[in-house]
Amino acid sequence: MLNELSEKLNNIFKKIRGVGILKEENINEALREVRLALLEADVNFKVVKGFIDSIKEKAIGQKVMESLSPGQQMIKIVYDELSQLLGGQQAKIPMSSVPPTVFMLVGLQGAGKTTTAGKLALFYKKEGKRVLLVPADPYRPAAKSQLEVIGKQIDVTVDSSDQNDPLIIVKNSVSRANKQNYDIVIIDTAGRLQIDEELMEELKKMKEIVNPHEMLMVADGMIGQEAVKVVEGFHNKLGVTGIILTKMEGDARGGALLSMKQVTGKPVRFIGTGEKLEMLEFFYPDRMASRILGMGDVLSLIELAQENFEKSKAEEAARKFQTNQFTLSDFKEQIKQFKKLGSIEKVLSMIPGAGQLKMKGNMAMPEKELVRIEAIIDSMTPKERENPGLINGSRRKRIAKGSGTSVQEINKLLKQFMEAKKMMKTLSGKGGVRNLWRSISSMKS
Repeated sequence: MLNELSEKLNNIFKKIRGVGILKEENINEALREVRLALLEADVNFKVVKGFIDSIKEKAIGQKVMESLSPGQQMIKIVYDELSQLLGGQQAKIPMSSVPPTVFMLVGLQGAGKTTTAGKLALFYKKEGKRVLLVPADPYRPAAKSQLEVIGKQIDVTVDSSDQNDPLIIVKNSVSRANKQNYDIVIIDTAGRLQIDEELMEELKKMKEIVNPHEMLMVADGMIGQEAVKVVEGFHNKLGVTGIILTKMEGDARGGALLSMKQVTGKPVRFIGTGEKLEMLEFFYPDRMASRILGMGDVLSLIELAQENFEKSKAEEAARKFQTNQFTLSDFKEQIKQFKKLGSIEKVLSMIPGAGQLKMKGNMAMPEKELVRIEAIIDSMTPKERENPGLINGSRRKRIAKGSGTSVQEINKLLKQFMEAKKMMKTLSGKGGVRNLWRSISSMKS
């Protein structure tokens, strides 16, 4: 996500990070490069101008020029301004004091509105909320069935109706939510290929009926500045309260994300980071600014680990490390746990200083490497997984054939496994593994 922009900015600031004396010409040169990087990322040119002017005003002053570490001070200014550009401090959406809290999703066809409704439902279900999904798009034949399939996948109720009038559908759904004590109602409305008056009038009437607490605009982050224009169009007609940007895991250059708040005045609330239903993140502008500048995002990484790692399995792995009973079967289980966090690239972007690591050789496609390791372990017998010392030459050939790999790859895996066991045994003697989960849990604020 925004890898290209992040890499360019990091290369620019690498030149001034740690510089003993920072002159005005150094600052001007760096800001020229930053301006170009942002424009190439399809950020609105007026937004870029305001951003650069604000940094320059703060950077070319006594605070930076006389600082003991002016390069670091300059980067701090850029971080603060980038955080503000993205939306500043943002807390999670408050729930209504009198349930249900109603979310109304609007947007054009193709932006991923229905899938996003499911992602949003899963997001709040994980927070312990009772969610009711409402398919209020009777015009697209597959819309209702698509939401029903999603509802089954995440075990969330979908308020299916045979009504063809979306106004009646939403009225009945909110009434049901009130009677049956649902915490949240998520309404998936109809979309069009472009903004038209008929759609806007229908959405206005729907808004009057349900009085939503949040009118969330779902926009395609891949289309850059066009997404900003679309949000403006919807906001002028309906009064959007927040934005969900989808498809941010792909080749999105960042123009929509970096321009949205400044141009529309409305915050980005969530970002979609993949096709899977769990791949929806609440958007924290300060955390995103940190990731873009290569400073990591430890808080999000901790939250991700807490959400996806099973505490009992983590503690069991720690116990086995301590008693030297950790096997290849346990190793495979840890790989499965790690894969729940998402792509390795995403995890690296959250670790300070690690976002710019370049994978080489077999690590060029780390996710494929993990799949290969799982295939090798699956091709072993239970006894071989428990005791890798049994794996002689003929067994290695059999495992290589069964997993579609080579004997050299089997040797490499076994060597890495033994080295990992040795390292973790050393850590366990210092109490490191024993306290791993406890430490992660206590760090969350």
